[in-house]
Amino acid sequence: MDTARSHASSLTPTSMVDVLVPVALDQTYSYRVPRGMDLKAGDVVAVPLGAREVMAVVWAENAKPDPRLHNRLKDVSEKLDVPPLKPELRALVDWVANYTLSARGMVLRMTLRMGENLGPERMRLGVRLVGEPPRRMTPARHRVIELLSDRLLHGKSEAAREAGVSSGVIDGLVDEGTLTVEPMPPPPAPPMPDPDYAQPDFSGQQRAAADAMRTLAASGSFHVALLDGVTGSGKTEVYFEAIAENIRRNRQSLILMPEIALTGQFLDRFAQRFGVRPLEWHSELSPRTRARNWAAISGGEAPVVVGARSALFLPYADLGLIIVDEEHDQAYKQDDGAHYHARDMAVVRAHIAKIPIVLASATPSIESEVNARKGRYQRIALPSRFGGQHMPQIEAIDLRREPPARGRFISPRLAEQIRYAVERREQALLFLNRRGYAPLTLCRACGHRFACTICDAWLVDHRFRQRLVCHHCGFSMPRPNICPHCAAEESLVAVGPGVERLQEEAAALFPGTRTMVLSSDLITSIETMRSELNEIAEGRVDIIIGTQLVAKGHNFPRLNLVGVVDADIGLGNGDPRAAERTFQLLNQVIGRAGREQGRGVGYLQTHQPEHPVMKALVANDREAFYASEIESRERTGYPPFGRLASLIISAGDRPTAEGFGRKLASVAPLDERIQVLGPAEAPLAVIKGRYRFRLLVKSLRSVDLSQYLREWLAAGPKTTGNLKLEVDVDPQSFL
Repeated sequence: MDTARSHASSLTPTSMVDVLVPVALDQTYSYRVPRGMDLKAGDVVAVPLGAREVMAVVWAENAKPDPRLHNRLKDVSEKLDVPPLKPELRALVDWVANYTLSARGMVLRMTLRMGENLGPERMRLGVRLVGEPPRRMTPARHRVIELLSDRLLHGKSEAAREAGVSSGVIDGLVDEGTLTVEPMPPPPAPPMPDPDYAQPDFSGQQRAAADAMRTLAASGSFHVALLDGVTGSGKTEVYFEAIAENIRRNRQSLILMPEIALTGQFLDRFAQRFGVRPLEWHSELSPRTRARNWAAISGGEAPVVVGARSALFLPYADLGLIIVDEEHDQAYKQDDGAHYHARDMAVVRAHIAKIPIVLASATPSIESEVNARKGRYQRIALPSRFGGQHMPQIEAIDLRREPPARGRFISPRLAEQIRYAVERREQALLFLNRRGYAPLTLCRACGHRFACTICDAWLVDHRFRQRLVCHHCGFSMPRPNICPHCAAEESLVAVGPGVERLQEEAAALFPGTRTMVLSSDLITSIETMRSELNEIAEGRVDIIIGTQLVAKGHNFPRLNLVGVVDADIGLGNGDPRAAERTFQLLNQVIGRAGREQGRGVGYLQTHQPEHPVMKALVANDREAFYASEIESRERTGYPPFGRLASLIISAGDRPTAEGFGRKLASVAPLDERIQVLGPAEAPLAVIKGRYRFRLLVKSLRSVDLSQYLREWLAAGPKTTGNLKLEVDVDPQSFL
């Protein structure tokens, strides 16, 4: 791999540079530097590539240019007016690409998310009322004039939107001289957070943890701390102190969050502590806002950034601290494009940049827990809830002995406790990690089951949308009234519960209560999500029915009861992390209860009350769970005591995929430290019409698994036609 060398030296005229292009290519390409253009490694440039012009980054000076190629090379077209990518970011791109076996161009693409929006922000035009009314007045024109009657400058598109007119109405008033067009002033720089704006009132435990956070931030060197605090212990307020210290040192802080849905309440809490909101970075931002935020981050005008996993790859001017909130969360794994884990790559970026990093969780990942036990990470513990609140009491409801009524899914004991909670004007949460109305629809007459036409999956009934939907490829169809197999009428029946069906049952069991379903497929925008969370927080909902969306980071002051409808749902899928994920998810969702007033209680409806996960939750014995799980992983050589890589082969037909998998397995280099398992049909054997086979590679922890895979694939058969090979180092999904 090329490395980013000659980071600071200016390149001589008529020299050559090697540039990296943000597309699915791994190598750099050589270009001539035109006379008068001063380029350094890291500069962002435009270059011709084939018939088009693309953005690229100077990766290195071409130290030994071949003079015979000089006249055959194309010139760099332009040096863009943006800050260069720093050596530490270029090193991160190289490291991530090398570790994950991804094309470097695909990793670079994540640092240059703006594409054509890079560079100085284009001038925005505004309109102002200056002249006489138009000769011909219409209701639309009247609304515009009334809106602009303050004679202040308004953004042209904003004025049209607020007045409910098209841009043509605005243009017509400009043509008649009623309005004038003027350039809008650039938006002011975001205000600086004040580290002393609102000093928190810490408990003794929190104060000790906050002191450790400030010391960590002040160290200015690479150091990993695991902020390990139970739900409701005040982890956020504690790591805010590390951010405050970093602000005082005029360095940037990055806070990674697993879901953008979590950012609403978080932004409010940040503003309460620091007086202003931090800069956001996620997929819901408009292109203009993303471009503006990218420029603020790269220009050093964004002291604190909160964002989803892609925020890790932004070109910070002076990053001094990284926080990874809910570090155990599976959403940190990117499963398309470059397959990387944002938590692990955040540790890598902190190491390259020589800065501290904090991993925060109430239920640390096994990897982080083992690193803390071995002394690789500093553990900063918050074992008690803030304000003397107790942890929720947890009870198991054995569904073998206390089953729900036929056709129902809420057991009598859980229904009774929900009724008591509502009578006390408290909130209850029914948790089921299954979207839609029912996971399966079948015909009672002939047994026909509705399956996706291009995936190996059942169609999920979504009653709110009146459609049957595949959750893997997005295929959907209207819910029919007649069986397509036997033509029987009114014979279709929903099998099993989803959150929509639970809402129907809750409405029947508790008439007059206000219910709300929180599920990712029902959220139309991040603003809708934040509005619904505010309704819950303000007590305008009695019973919340939710998927894992409600398990993370939300604070519902009146919520004191959580009922988990199917606690066993994640335990039987063959995933080596199944027990860990179930423990984390249920611990997090029950941790929503009793955070501010009263005593929280959680009920686990289960067919396996004797399972180690259920026993540990009921006994509130986290140590027992971790001891058991760590011992099991160590005995079997699974991460973090061993390493895994997944190779998924897919093709348009089964024999082609399986045949390629067998050829690839047959040429795997022999190494007694490495096992190659498969090929075997993937649990989801068909997705989007592509047949899938998996090879699983298992090795000792000491093995350079990425290098082994690279050498194997270089010597193995090459994909052609519709064959596709995806490599996932450290896989999180086993579907």
